[in-house]
Amino acid sequence: MNADKLSLEQILNEPVAVLRRRFFDEHAPLPHGLLAALESDPRRGVQLLARSLRTRERKQRAEARRLHKLHQFEQELRAQGYQLIAGVDEAGMAPLAGPVVAAAVILPPRYKLRGLNDSKKILDGAKRVELAEQIKRDALCWATGRAEVEEIDQLNIYHAGLLAMRRAVEGLSINPDFVLVDARKIPGCPAPQRGIIHGDMLSASIAAASIIAKTTRDAQMCELDQLYPGYGLAAHKGYPTPAHYRALRELGVTPIHRRSFAPVRRALGLEPVQTEMFDEAAKGQELKLICEQTE
Repeated sequence: MNADKLSLEQILNEPVAVLRRRFFDEHAPLPHGLLAALESDPRRGVQLLARSLRTRERKQRAEARRLHKLHQFEQELRAQGYQLIAGVDEAGMAPLAGPVVAAAVILPPRYKLRGLNDSKKILDGAKRVELAEQIKRDALCWATGRAEVEEIDQLNIYHAGLLAMRRAVEGLSINPDFVLVDARKIPGCPAPQRGIIHGDMLSASIAAASIIAKTTRDAQMCELDQLYPGYGLAAHKGYPTPAHYRALRELGVTPIHRRSFAPVRRALGLEPVQTEMFDEAAKGQELKLICEQTE
C-alpha cells in the first residue's frame, strides 16, 4: 500500500466533524484525490461535505476567472508599453450633503484580491473597509481628492466630481503612465487617459479606486454626523432618503448641504437653480445617478 493511498485512508477514517472543520471551516489544502474519495464515500455526512467543497471550488474558479478578466484593460495597456496605470473613480455624486470624494490607485501588475469589485456591488460596509485597507497596503501608491460643497454649488456636481478626480491623480506619489477613469475623462489630466463606461465593474484599477473613494467618503460623513446630529448622516451618508428629507423639514439646512440641489433649495424656500448652468453631460450624469439611487 503506497503512502498516498494510506494517507487518504487515514483521513477518511476521521470523524466527519473533524473533516468538515479542517477542510471546510479552516480551508486546509485538499490532498490530491481526496475530494473524489469523499464523493465516493457512502456516508451522507461525508457526501454533504464533498458537495460543499465542490461548490466552493467552483466559486473559487469563477472568482479567479472574474479577477483575471478585470485586468483586460490594464493588460492591453501594458502590451503597449504602459506600466504605471492608475484607476480613478469618485463617490458622492448623488447625496444632498457633504463633499464628493475621488480616489486614484496604481496597483501592482496582475493584482489579485478576492472580492475586488465595484464598491456599489459590495453591500457589506465592513467588507468594503477591509478591502480598502488591503488595497492601500498592496498598491504601488494611492491618493484621494475631494471637492467641497461650495465648489459643488459653484461648478455643479458633474464638474466638481471631475475636479476631485484631478486632485486625486495629482496627489499620487508616482506619476502614472496612463489613467483609466470610470465613464469620463478628466480635464487637465497630466497623463493620457481613457474613460470606460461601467469601468468600476470592468477594470481592477478603477474598482480599487471606487472602494477607496467610497470608504473614505463614508468615514468623513460619519465624522460630520458628530458635528450635525439628528440628520442620520452616519446611516445614509447624505443620500436623499426619506429620513434625510424628514430631517431637512424638521431641522433645516446645515452648512454642509448642497444648495444647488433641488431638495435643499426647497427646504430653504428658494427657486430651483437655472438648468442652463448644467451642460448636457452633467444633466445626463445627474439623471443616471437619480435612477440608480431610486432602484
